[in-house]
Parts: sequence; structure tokens; C-alpha cells
Amino acid sequence: MDSTHSSSQAPHSPQAPQSCQSIIANSGVKFGTSGARGLVTDFTPEVCYAFALAFLSSIQSRFSFSSVSFAIDNRPSSPAMATACIQAAHDLGLATQYYGVCPTPALAFVAMQDKQPCIMITGSHIPFDRNGLKFYRPDGEITKIDEQGIVHSSAIVPLDINIQPLPDVNPDGANRYVKRVTDVFPPELLKGKKIGIFEHSSAGRDIYQGLFEALGAEVTALERTDTFVPIDTEAVAEEDKQKALAWSAAHGFDMIYSTDGDGDRPLLSDEHGNWLRGDIVGLLTAKALGIQALAVPVSCNTAIEKSGYFTAVSRTQIGSPYVIAAFPELHKDYHAIAGFEANGGFLLGSDVTLNDTVIHALPTRDALLPAIMLLSLSIEKQCGISALVADLPQRFTQSDRLQNFATQDSQALLAKLAVDPSPLLSAMALNETVKAQNTIDGLRLTLSNGDIVHLRPSGNAPELRCYAESSTAKVASDIVTKALAAIK
Repeated sequence: MDSTHSSSQAPHSPQAPQSCQSIIANSGVKFGTSGARGLVTDFTPEVCYAFALAFLSSIQSRFSFSSVSFAIDNRPSSPAMATACIQAAHDLGLATQYYGVCPTPALAFVAMQDKQPCIMITGSHIPFDRNGLKFYRPDGEITKIDEQGIVHSSAIVPLDINIQPLPDVNPDGANRYVKRVTDVFPPELLKGKKIGIFEHSSAGRDIYQGLFEALGAEVTALERTDTFVPIDTEAVAEEDKQKALAWSAAHGFDMIYSTDGDGDRPLLSDEHGNWLRGDIVGLLTAKALGIQALAVPVSCNTAIEKSGYFTAVSRTQIGSPYVIAAFPELHKDYHAIAGFEANGGFLLGSDVTLNDTVIHALPTRDALLPAIMLLSLSIEKQCGISALVADLPQRFTQSDRLQNFATQDSQALLAKLAVDPSPLLSAMALNETVKAQNTIDGLRLTLSNGDIVHLRPSGNAPELRCYAESSTAKVASDIVTKALAAIK
């Protein structure tokens, strides 16, 4: 007998199947403000399968559905992740619809209309080495409670997952999403308008040109890329700011339209090529739609309240789940409700009627409706988009981030500053005192002169974000620069 073996040793036993909870807990993938996010290397087939299985099995007792919808963004890692998620649905005995590369709101819209759950494989705007999953119940985005149901799921993942290739793409998702907008307006709405489409690697880049042309616009496609570009609508790169100014000067655009990676957050410029803040876009969109009541994160511009356009404004934590969670209370008193975020994306919380046509509710971030509504409003007012912005209360917001800043370091720093913010103000060379302090999400300080500095850890990546608001754009920008320099 080989001396390295003993008759007393137990025979080797095969690895036992694991629960979704166990796989997810050890994956390194975490829920942030918008879905599950993590490194591409953490999204193994087993982990993707576990997340999809946990989500679908956790809602089966509450919703009746026999099919699930899927779509992806243009990240190279997204197709393989989709195959594992789709396999989990098949193994539950569910049919699937695969809409290929299309915007997140397009997938969410068709799935909600068909009363199906859906999963979007996207990392949105986060760095290239990461990706993510967004989950939607048949009635819309999952809640924070649903997230807990996913991470604690006892469903068992089989040892051998027989993953099949991606099915054929169903083009119906993108088509129905486009019709949601084009059916509301006359085909000559944008006649005479020049629109630039900054395509980069956006998930909706194949549909935007045709949509704007269908409404009568002259469209120029700009800078499509084969490599993924993580456009962050909240911290637009200086290079992209200069591009927009140059494009507008060269082409005479009325607007440049773009989005983040998965097409749910708009990046819109005025006729001069100045990119607009997402909350300003949201404010004008809500005005154009006749919205009565809004739910917006605490980081949004205070021009929302100062404008007097809305009967009620509810302030929430940052993230679309929190905005959506505020809708039921607003529904009790108002029939036209909506929300948006500082980094863009318009959430329509109720059906609204425009031009005798119903625009169905879409309580998830949408980048398309805001663009059309701003152009429509500028046509109605016979002015450029810059004039619409100039007519608002003049409060300016800026934001930026420190990348590779560990979340636990951010939390420790903010805990100290919440007790005594004076070291930060001193390091920024500000002679103001703190008039009000808000900790609903991070640390938001309103200073004695009315300026605001707001720090918070990103929910999606190891980043510390800074938001500032002031009566001039320069001061707001200076606040962000000084705050991040002081922290760094």
C-alpha cells in the first residue's frame, strides 16, 4: 500500500451544492444605489446564475409570470454574464425574451408593460473593470427590501450549470421604447432643429439617430467607439466638455444628446455646447410635463423649490430606489408625480397626458423623454435651451469625486466631520459657519452664506463624491475643488 495513504481516510466526496446566499456572500459583489455592482472578475457564471436565481425565486410567490426579459450594455463582459442569468431563468422553467444591447429604460418599459420581471446586465457609468446587474419586478424597480431577499436567498445553485449561447435578439424592446415618445408628438416637431448624438459606447446609440430624425430633426452622429467609455453624467470629463463646445461651434447644434453607458441618464447640452446638470434637466422636464409633485434626492439643486413650479417636493436619500419609495405617499394627494436625480435620469411616477396621448408611467431612470421635452419646451417658448435654464432661479451645482477612495475611509471621515465640520472649513479657507447639517445621505452642510457642500461615499464604486451649490457656477466649482483637495 502507498505509504501516503491510509485505510482510515474517508473517500473523497464531491463538493456539495451551495445556496445563493452563500455564493453571493463570498462573491465580492455588493448592492449599491443602483443594482449589484462588482469587479468583472467577481461576476463568474456561478455568481451571475446565483443572483438571477435568487431574484426570480424570491418574487415568484408575489407575482404571476411565466417569462423573463433580459438586455445588456456594450461592455465586453456583459454577454457572458447574460448567458448565466438566462440559464437560471430556463432552469426555473421560465421562458425568456432577449432584447440584446438596448437602454435600461427600454428593457424596463417593455417588461413592465408585459407584466414581466427583467434583468439588465450593465455597469452603467462605473469603471471599465467592473459590471453589474439591475433587477426589475413586473411592477418596476426592486426595493431595498427585495435586495435583502436576494442576498439571503436559500435557493440552491446546481454544481453543473449547463449554460447555453445567447438566443436571437428580439428588436421589439427598442422599437416600443421609441414609440413611447414618437407617438406623442407630430412628426414635424423638430423640423429645422440640428441635433448632435455623442454616441460613444452608449447602449442606445443604434436607436437615437432614427428617433430624432423621425421627429424631423437633422442629426449628426459623433464619436462612436469600439471600446467601452464609462461616461459619468455627474462628473463630466474636461475633455468631453471641450468636445461639446467645439462640436456646437462647428455644426450649430440646438442640442447635443448623449447618455451614460446603459442609456438611463441623459447628458444634454444647450445650443452653445454647455452640458446641463441632470437636476436642471429634470426640473425643466417636470415643468414641461405639468408635474405637480416631485421626489428628488437631497443632493439636487434647491432651484427646484425656489422655482415655485411644484406643489410638493419630497427629499430622499440618493438613488432611484429611494425616489421610487417616496412615490406612494405623493400619490395620495397628487395625480401627476415624478422624480429625478442630480446625475440625471427622469422617473415618471404616474401616467400623464400630453397632446391627447397618454405617456405611461416609467418609474425608473429614463434619458430619452427629457431630451424631447426640453426641445419641445424650447420650441413652445421660441427660445434656445440656454434661455430656459437662465429663466430658473440662479443656483448652480457642481460635483466631482476622488477615485480609489475606500468606502470605509469615507465613512470614517464623515463621522468625524459630522461631529465637528470646522477642520474641513478651515482647510478650505472658508470663513463661514454651518447654518444647517443634513445626514440623510452622507454629510450635507449649508453654510451661513447659503452655499452648500455635500460629501458622500459612492454606492457603486470606491469613490468619495462631493457636491456643491452656490449662487455662481465659479464659486460652486471652487467649493468642490477646495473640498476634495483638502480631503486628498
